[in-house]
Amino acid sequence: KNIGKYGGDPTRVFVSGASAGAYLTMMLTMDPKRLRKFGCDYTQIKGIIPLSGQCITHFQIRAEQHIGILQPTIDEYAPLFFANTPNLPPILLVTGDKEMEMAGRTDENAYLRRILILKGHQDVTHYEIQGYGHDMAEPAYRLATTFIDKISPPKRA
Repeated sequence: KNIGKYGGDPTRVFVSGASAGAYLTMMLTMDPKRLRKFGCDYTQIKGIIPLSGQCITHFQIRAEQHIGILQPTIDEYAPLFFANTPNLPPILLVTGDKEMEMAGRTDENAYLRRILILKGHQDVTHYEIQGYGHDMAEPAYRLATTFIDKISPPKRA
């Protein structure tokens, strides 16, 4: 909404975050009502790049509701709940090695990718970075940069 005031290009907005920030990234961009409250539309987002995001209801919310840590929950607090949102922008899901990543995180992202594809959203990719756990940001940044440049090549002066 205000990116132009700061020299940014409103046609090249990508939203990203890591861990809890990735969860918030998905909730903000996949649930249309969240941006609408601020006069923005999720279809203006060029791409979504969550790094190791929780795709089921966040463990903090489950704890507050006295739901066990190993009880998967998909409700209005889960990005997976919004997998049927039409016209989502391209999505790059990045997680660490499933044997090193937070419990279930890689599998949740793989499942989100599969559900999105089954719902007709073909531009969704999931990378599981071998040899890295939850701290896979450095290799993930290279993937994110490539993803951004492919979808929205930088404008040449």
